[in-house]
Amino acid sequence: MALASNHLININDFSVSEINEVLTLAQEIIKCPNDYSHLCDGIILGTLFFEPSTRTRLSFESAIRRLGGSSIGFSEASSSSTAKGETLADTIRTVSQYTDIIAMRHPKEGSAMIARQASGVPLINAGDGGHQHPTQTLTDLLTILETKGTLEGLTIGLCGDLKFGRTVHSLIHMMIQYPNNRFVLISPEELVVPDYILMLLKQQNVEFVMEERLEHVIDQLDVLYMTRVQKERFFNEADYERLKDSYILDIYKLKLAKADLAILHPLPRVNEIHVEVDADPRAKYFDQVGYGVKVRMALILKLLGVK
Repeated sequence: MALASNHLININDFSVSEINEVLTLAQEIIKCPNDYSHLCDGIILGTLFFEPSTRTRLSFESAIRRLGGSSIGFSEASSSSTAKGETLADTIRTVSQYTDIIAMRHPKEGSAMIARQASGVPLINAGDGGHQHPTQTLTDLLTILETKGTLEGLTIGLCGDLKFGRTVHSLIHMMIQYPNNRFVLISPEELVVPDYILMLLKQQNVEFVMEERLEHVIDQLDVLYMTRVQKERFFNEADYERLKDSYILDIYKLKLAKADLAILHPLPRVNEIHVEVDADPRAKYFDQVGYGVKVRMALILKLLGVK
């Protein structure tokens, strides 16, 4: 079934049923990748990255090549004609003549909407400032679905910087649309989720609790989504030193957790997940990277109307 829109700017551009279509196709690709290896023969993806993001860019390039297509583009603004004064809209109009689909990352919020209006081909927002990163949200959903077998009835812990982390906000937005999910919001007082997220949870009658220490609640969790606590977000050094170790997942805290916990992280990590945790089968964050390729393959196929 074709999607209502042939662009993805905001995760809310897609209905739940459309998101489920993308996830189902991604699961089919995981099972039978060879069945999809030539569906994009001759298709060119433009990767326009006005700020560096090696992981996301390589994920898109891997996705199109695994579908039989190819990619052209740049990895920083200095490599584009915008460095010469060209407008973003003109850049998009030009690249639309070279490509069949575009993935764009830009440091300025709202830039993806400008690009969408100018683009003559399907456009995917690969991150616009602190605003949206919808393909990361699709990656998170697929990882949860593959590791837990469902997107419903889960206790989901979100830990670290919940105030500024766009991946956290987008994940909450999506997971409240699946029934009977419960949230445990683990952060220092200085980095709690914004008021509009709390209001949304209350309006939707979604169960949630707020907690400052991970070890107090880790035993309840089906999914733990870790994010980095950034020192620069704190008002004083003493608060940071007091709280920073509460947001580091190590093997000792992990001993308190369920045997089937799924640990996710949008990456890159700094020190918030100890390297010893990597060997634990509950650590899914590198699998998450692989799922990101598969969900981007599915998204490309859907936006092009190939599947």
